[in-house]
Amino acid sequence: MADLSLDFQFKSPINKVWDALTNSDTLAQWVMENNFKPIVGYKCQFWNEEIDLVVDSKVLVVDKPHKLSYTWIGGPINTIVTWTLKQEAETTYLHLEHTGFEQEGQAFNGAKYGWAYKIDELKKVLGEME
Repeated sequence: MADLSLDFQFKSPINKVWDALTNSDTLAQWVMENNFKPIVGYKCQFWNEEIDLVVDSKVLVVDKPHKLSYTWIGGPINTIVTWTLKQEAETTYLHLEHTGFEQEGQAFNGAKYGWAYKIDELKKVLGEME
């Protein structure tokens, strides 16, 4: 098994970052179109018609504004995404654990590249990109 672990920092307050992780309309601006709701047990999907990708998800943990976890099942992967947030002074720290990859292969590296790219998109949504 291979697990992806990434850390990011934002100038935005923790509640603004939390909302970007949990609001369906905002998620659509930086991840994919979706019908996400931050309710434990809620089943939803993320989709990208351009690349014919549908990701099935089930919300596992909602601890506003500190932790969010859901399954991420699409194509060849059956994984879990967990976001952990903490705020210190003017900085919000966001930790991503994407766990359950069979190996550090194409899916793992695709997720690693993909999340780094998506976080840049999130920074734009939050107004943090110059």
